[in-house]
Amino acid sequence: MFTLPQKEFRMTTACPGSDSIQDLPSNKGDGLERECSRKPDQKLLKFYGVGDPAAELSSSSPYLSSRGSVIKWFWDSAEEGYRTYHMDEYDEDKNPSGIINLGTSENKLCFDLLSRRLSQSDMLQVEPALLQYPDWRGHLFLREEVARFLSFYCRSPAPLKPENVVVLNGCASLFSALATVLCEAGEAFLIPAPYYGAITQHVYLYGNVRLVCVYLDSEVTGLETRPFQLTVEKLEMALQGANSEGVKVKGLILINPQNPLGDIYSPGELQEYLEFAKRHELHVMVDEVYMLSVFEESAGYRSVLSLERLPDPQRTHVMWATSKDFGMSGLRFGTLYTENRAVATAVASLCRYHGLSGLVQYQMAQLLRDHDWINQVYLPENHARLKAAHTYVSEDLRALGIPFVSRGAGFFIWVDLRKYLPEATFEEEVLLWRRFLENKVLLSFGKAFECKEPGWFRLVFSDKTHRLHLGMQRVRQVLEGQPQLADGAPPHQIQEPQGPHR
Repeated sequence: MFTLPQKEFRMTTACPGSDSIQDLPSNKGDGLERECSRKPDQKLLKFYGVGDPAAELSSSSPYLSSRGSVIKWFWDSAEEGYRTYHMDEYDEDKNPSGIINLGTSENKLCFDLLSRRLSQSDMLQVEPALLQYPDWRGHLFLREEVARFLSFYCRSPAPLKPENVVVLNGCASLFSALATVLCEAGEAFLIPAPYYGAITQHVYLYGNVRLVCVYLDSEVTGLETRPFQLTVEKLEMALQGANSEGVKVKGLILINPQNPLGDIYSPGELQEYLEFAKRHELHVMVDEVYMLSVFEESAGYRSVLSLERLPDPQRTHVMWATSKDFGMSGLRFGTLYTENRAVATAVASLCRYHGLSGLVQYQMAQLLRDHDWINQVYLPENHARLKAAHTYVSEDLRALGIPFVSRGAGFFIWVDLRKYLPEATFEEEVLLWRRFLENKVLLSFGKAFECKEPGWFRLVFSDKTHRLHLGMQRVRQVLEGQPQLADGAPPHQIQEPQGPHR
């Protein structure tokens, strides 16, 4: 895992509320609210940061260009935990003492459903056109199915058009392609943080595009707000700060549902963010890769494509993939929907490096057109399994007295382990992460998502029951052997309130 050097501004924060925070019942009194009541004077949290991957590079290879050295640095520094995991993967029969992976956001719950569907005879077709060079945007038959699929599941007010669809091998390629065609080298996108950290590589490695983090925190300022909430005010301040440093911001990245928070933006919030972008002539890249993985009906998810009116449709670009919603992260299928023909054409030109085989395109078209199977078999069972796994982990966390953030979407829970850090530092966060790894369970620590509060971890629950139970057992073993600070608060926060907290 890696983190990037940042230039930061600061702002004050207030206390967390309970709308999106799950903790113990009030009679136990060990949740975020109680902790907050003891810490009215907190250290100022970072407000925004301009990433600069090249600044972290300390040495280079004589065989590589400077760009190649930065690319190699990402590889060397980014995947420590995953390299360790792949050398010692858990296997129920062959390696029962191996590492359980609760760190990678993959849906491993529905392989039985997917394998049966993908093995049916209608998925197997070979004809000359599928073995020849396609239209680089994707075969027309696939783009037509993508347009129909997104129209239906995004609930667009009008049918979406196949000519606005481009197909690539996954959202990583989409981020890379969009960053390259929308930005000059050295320009930047705003992105709310914490965020899925690999986006840093996606936009930088080819396009040399940077990210300006809009730092969110667990504190809230009123009854109508929630932890880690994005506001237009925070976007405005981050944009102003980046501009003051001479960094040209060309766009905004939104992930909805959000990774790692599982947060869901309301239609009103989406409209506000898009209006902000229009005022400043910013492109908006909306990643909706978890849109069909909302397993709580009360969550009220709405796609940006469902809005009656996009404030700036020529600068709004939506991406989706089968990697999450259909548990096919290894198949590598992603799609872009944009009304901007120049952007679509430029991205399509890069598809010669990021395209899909004709056979895979045929399979994806067959899958996406099968609404009966999706609606009657796959989605109900997938949501039920996600909900059951989420319930198991959340109840385990409550039993341990551990607060967490979850909104009923995605494959993960954002877990507050701050009370297990002897000091509120990222060094202590990494040490706790390594204790988990030594106890053969892999989690993801908050700094990898550019979270500015040490002690938050992402825990993935979308795994088979026996692996999930064993993984949580190993998590409990680490935490039960880890000294806790009084009331779950770091030493500098154990004090009597000096005034009303917000």
